[in-house]
Amino acid sequence: ALGVRLGAGAGTNAELSYQMGLGSNRLELDLGWHGAGDKDNAFHLAGIYQWNFNIAGDFNWFIGPGAVLQYCPNHGIKLDVAGQIGIEWAPSALPFNFTIDARPSWRILGENCPNTKDFGWNACLGIRYRF
Repeated sequence: ALGVRLGAGAGTNAELSYQMGLGSNRLELDLGWHGAGDKDNAFHLAGIYQWNFNIAGDFNWFIGPGAVLQYCPNHGIKLDVAGQIGIEWAPSALPFNFTIDARPSWRILGENCPNTKDFGWNACLGIRYRF
């Protein structure tokens, strides 16, 4: 599936999102931009492995671990360990999936950008076209 993930939390986020099935689970890769008003903007690449569980019909929930590599101009590169939990609606009559999720992350390497802390999170809405 290919689409976007948009949200807020520790700044404003916009991501191009790709999901690849791995049996009943999947890998999600997100390339994004993170901004916080007049402070430095950052670019990031997130990779999350997701375990998927059916709730009922076309509704699922997912959870998984991952990492976020972030580049912040004037402050360098940082690496976070992350997790993700969310719900998904993937109607069988449409080639789209719709998600809402939360992604907490903790810095493990590098210097924080001015708009980030050692612990942060964001909540996002996603829409992706399923191939």
